[in-house]
Amino acid sequence: VQLQAYGGGIAQAGGSLTLFCTGSGRNFRRDVLAWFRQAPGKERELLAAIDRNGINIYYSDSVKDRFAISRDNAKNTVSLQMNSLKIEDTGVYYCAADVGGDYVTAGPYAYDYWGQGTQVTVSS
Repeated sequence: VQLQAYGGGIAQAGGSLTLFCTGSGRNFRRDVLAWFRQAPGKERELLAAIDRNGINIYYSDSVKDRFAISRDNAKNTVSLQMNSLKIEDTGVYYCAADVGGDYVTAGPYAYDYWGQGTQVTVSS
């Protein structure tokens, strides 16, 4: 069972990137899916989470109105569209799954599966 995150890279401030995460080995359709970010020297931060039906969605204040999370249960994927990127968005981005979870605001301790991380670097 694994989550595979990809789509990171280098972008200029003000630009856009889209991250993708594909699950394999089990169906994640009943799970809360989320994206976290870990910047150098900082704790892992919950950026966005989406419940199994895509109805309840959480965004941190740092990304609200700039990032959009979505999921495709048929494809076992979750995506993060990132717009208006800022230098402080630089970090390693992780997708994660909270098996059978109900809450989109849970911290990293609640998540059972993690992707390997993909680096996003935003330059001026």
